[in-house]
Amino acid sequence: MTSVILSSILAVFMGTFFMVVRMRAAKRPVSAKKIILPPVMMSTGALMFVFPFFAVTGTEILESSIIGMLFSILLIKTSSFEIKDNDIYLKNSKAFIFILFGLLAVRIVAKLILSSSIDVGALSGMFWILAFSMIVPWRIAMLLNYKKLEAQLKAS
Repeated sequence: MTSVILSSILAVFMGTFFMVVRMRAAKRPVSAKKIILPPVMMSTGALMFVFPFFAVTGTEILESSIIGMLFSILLIKTSSFEIKDNDIYLKNSKAFIFILFGLLAVRIVAKLILSSSIDVGALSGMFWILAFSMIVPWRIAMLLNYKKLEAQLKAS
C-alpha cells in the first residue's frame, strides 16, 4: 500500500510538471521533432518488461491499451495549433488542464482500487501501457494536424 501511495504522489508531481511544460510550450513554435520525441523517449520504459516483476497478461495489455486509447481522445480534442507570425504554435486550452488532472485523478483512484487485486509490478506495467497507449495516438494526431498547417504555411 505504501508503494501505491508513493507512486500516486509521484504521479501528481509528474502531472503538474507536464502541465507546466505544456503551458511553456505554447509560448514557443512547435516542430515535428517536439511532437515526436515524447513517445520515443517514453518507449524506453518498455524495458521494464524485461523483469518478471512487471509481467502483465495478454488481457491486462489489451485492457490497458484500450483505456489508454479512449483517454487519448480527450487529449486529441483539446490539442490544436494556430499559425502566428509564420510559425505554428500549440494553442493553450483551459480544458486540457482539467482533463489532465481528471485523468490523473482517475488513475490514482483506479490504482488504489486495483492494488488490492493486482500485483504492484503488474499494475505498474499496466499503467505504463495505458500511458503509452494514450500518448502515441495523441501525438500522431498532433503530428498530422501540424503537417497540415505546415503545408498551408509553405503554400502561402
